[in-house]
Amino acid sequence: MPKYAIHKVLDISYEDALEKVPAALKTEGFGVLTEIDVKATLKKKLDVDFRKYKILGACNPPLAHKALSAELDVGVLLPCNVVVWENDEGKTTIAAMDPYEVMASLIDNPEVKGLAEEVRTKITRALDTL
Repeated sequence: MPKYAIHKVLDISYEDALEKVPAALKTEGFGVLTEIDVKATLKKKLDVDFRKYKILGACNPPLAHKALSAELDVGVLLPCNVVVWENDEGKTTIAAMDPYEVMASLIDNPEVKGLAEEVRTKITRALDTL
């Protein structure tokens, strides 16, 4: 698994995961601001078939505010993307950007690194409830 993502594989349907993931994120103060249906978009734009795959743009407003107050350019890394896809084994994979791995490697700001570590903890805890 890549270092830049936190993964969870569930033995539930893709549709069930799409219901459970936003609720799990909410327990840690995240809301889903955006939802991109990659399968539908690729079919519409390129007329290609792709697996069931959605990108959820998750945001924790208090932490986003702190991060943006510390470093305005951090907005290019927000919101935290969480993806849900149907894998080849008939299970569902949930992957979330690991904000600490990504931000700590790109941004030399101790306050942002501390916030990224806090976000990583919250996302991990949320996914662990699934």
